[in-house]
Amino acid sequence: MFRKIFKIFKNKFVFVTLGFIVWILVFDKNNLLSQIELAKKLQQVKVDKTYFIDDIKKNEYITKQLLSNPHELERFAREEYLMKRDSEDIFLIIQNDSLARLYK
Repeated sequence: MFRKIFKIFKNKFVFVTLGFIVWILVFDKNNLLSQIELAKKLQQVKVDKTYFIDDIKKNEYITKQLLSNPHELERFAREEYLMKRDSEDIFLIIQNDSLARLYK
C-alpha cells in the first residue's frame, strides 16, 4: 500500500503538479481565499448598486414633482426644513426621546 503511494509521489510530474496546485491555492496573490473574498465583495456591490439605482429613481421622481408643482415644493419645505410663512408659528410635538435630542 505504502509502496504504491510512495511510487506515485516519487514521480516528478505528480510532485510538480501537486506543488503547482498548492502554490495556486495558498501562496499566489490571487489564491483561492482571496478569490472567495472578492466574490463576496462583488455580490455586495451588486446589492448596493440596485439599492442606489432605486434611490436615484425615487429622488428623480421627487425632484420632478418639486420643480413642476409649487404646492408640492411648499409642502416639502414645510415638512423637511420646518420653513414657515412670516405670519405663522410652528409648534413641534416630539414624542420620542431620541428625536428630542435632535432638535435641542
